[in-house]
Amino acid sequence: MTRRLLPLLAVAPLLGVAACGPIVQIGGNAKAPASLLALRATAVPQPGAGATTDPHATVLVLVPAVPGMLQTLRQPVITGDTTIEYLTGASWAEQPNREFQRVLADTLQAKGIPVLDPRQSTAAGGRTLSGTLLDFSLDVRSPSAAVVRVRYDAALTGTAPKGGTASFAVRRFDASAPVTSQLPNDVAIALNTAANQVAAQVADWVAH
Repeated sequence: MTRRLLPLLAVAPLLGVAACGPIVQIGGNAKAPASLLALRATAVPQPGAGATTDPHATVLVLVPAVPGMLQTLRQPVITGDTTIEYLTGASWAEQPNREFQRVLADTLQAKGIPVLDPRQSTAAGGRTLSGTLLDFSLDVRSPSAAVVRVRYDAALTGTAPKGGTASFAVRRFDASAPVTSQLPNDVAIALNTAANQVAAQVADWVAH
């Protein structure tokens, strides 16, 4: 059976078929979206947060690596165990790994951890947070219980403040959140929730 791919503007009169699967496209020929999606940290650092004179207290937050399906501004949709499509009308302002890096940095700073941005500083931090954003997707394999998932494999290297010893630690963080619909804005809201949950877990890990 061949499934027809529905343009975003046709969604309103066809809400009754939404449970059959996501509103997706495979190609990149869709019209430009009316707006772009972006992540925002829910833990906002206060002005002057993170000020320090101890270079070992700082953390350099690198942009996470990503698999091929996330090397795009489009939003991946997991439609089967071996199939991936992209959500029609959903386009991020920047690639998800760059969006997520800023959420990480803001969340760490809100935790009181001084953060260095590699795009703004040539100084080496006391520690470096790197990793891979493995998953940042909408999963519709169960159409009645669609969820978004964010998974980040983190690596923390360097010397901790207060005379700590050099170390290397790795840990996986993940979170999921339900979606109220498969429309781009609702998917972005759910992804923002999951991304902030992961960032909070990472901040707690780095702080200890």
